Amino acid sequence: MADRLELQRIAAAFRMVGWGAFWSQLTLALVSGGVLAFNSIGSELVNNRDKAIGLGPGLSLTTLALLVLAWGVWQDWGLVRLSRVLGSGSSSIPSKAETRAQVKRHLLASLAGLTLAAIGYQALSGSLTFQASIQQPGLTGTSIGNNAITSLEMFSVMANTQALTGHLIGLWVSLWLLQRLARR
Repeated sequence: MADRLELQRIAAAFRMVGWGAFWSQLTLALVSGGVLAFNSIGSELVNNRDKAIGLGPGLSLTTLALLVLAWGVWQDWGLVRLSRVLGSGSSSIPSKAETRAQVKRHLLASLAGLTLAAIGYQALSGSLTFQASIQQPGLTGTSIGNNAITSLEMFSVMANTQALTGHLIGLWVSLWLLQRLARR
């Protein structure tokens, strides 16, 4: 293992980025979950919710990305716990391979979530682009036969963007920690 000073520096790095990732990803997950819940509740109240053409796959992928983001938040908490163990100076500190394996799990969670969110984003934006292309120009959303894009549908894109951003933060944190471990 590395000398005591280097181990303290690594523990401080894990603690700093672990807490930063934890709070930023938790906030983004709560915002995304809240927006998806609002979208779900709001769409039940809208009379013409059948006009939302094909949002189902995008919303399903966004929900999956949100669940993976929740698992990523759990992995962030694991990084904070790992920093405590590394900084404690006890004889039971994890090996470099165990530490790297935990960071790699964090990286894989971020990559999986980023993939789901990106595909979900494509599905949502494709559906809304198609819906916009068949809109009747110059008419309001109250007109008969109009497929105007509603704010609830735009909330779907916002929820996906929040989940995507959360996974991007997790990806950067994981890559930075792996780089930091490689220097040691």
